[in-house]
Formats: sequence, C-alpha cells, structure tokens
Amino acid sequence: MTDRKADGTRIRREVLGTEHVDRAQAQTTGFDAPFQDLITEGAWGTVWASDAISRRERSMLTLALLAALGNFDEIPMHIRATARTGASPEDVREALQHVAIYAGVPRANRALKLAHDTYAEMGIEL
Repeated sequence: MTDRKADGTRIRREVLGTEHVDRAQAQTTGFDAPFQDLITEGAWGTVWASDAISRRERSMLTLALLAALGNFDEIPMHIRATARTGASPEDVREALQHVAIYAGVPRANRALKLAHDTYAEMGIEL
C-alpha cells in the first residue's frame, strides 16, 4: 500500500467514520476497485491530507462545491462528516448562502433541504 493510500484510508475513516468506510470497502468489486483507489489516494490522501486549511474549512468548501455543481447525492454523507470536522450547522448555512448567490438559488435550496433532513436524522435541532 502506498503512503498516499494509507494516509487516505486513515483520513477517510477519521472524516467519514469507520462504519461508512467499512461499508464502502465491503461493497467494492474488481470493477470499481480502481475508482476506490483513485478517490482514496487523490481526494483523501492528497486533498484532505493537506494541512493548508482546516478540516472545518474543507468541509464547508466541499459542501458548497457539491451543491454548486448539483452533486446532491454526497451532501448527506458530508453533512454527517461535519460532526467530525467541526463545521457547525451555521458554517454550513453560510457556505450554502454563497452557493445561492454565486451558483443559484435552486441548488442552494436543494442542498439546504438535504442538510436539514440529515441534521434531523443526526438528532441535531436547527
């Protein structure tokens, strides 16, 4: 295992939680294993491993980018990750305010609903 993959696996577990990573790894097949390696090394072992900005800031950026680009499927996962990164619901709300202005109200509106529902599932009152 490369250092980047080992670091990526560790950071992915720290941010997303061991249960999530274990489920993803258990579902990995020969078909998608190269993709899992790519995101583990690239996203987690390179981008998330950088200490240039905090994990809190990285969470806010990730959620804003997912919403701005309309990649809504991963928003609940990254909302759940905020419990480990330190991004508060207020931080997320502010990031999504930026999405509304710079990328469009419909995308921010959808992301806010997903965030609201996910926080409710987490037992976090808003």
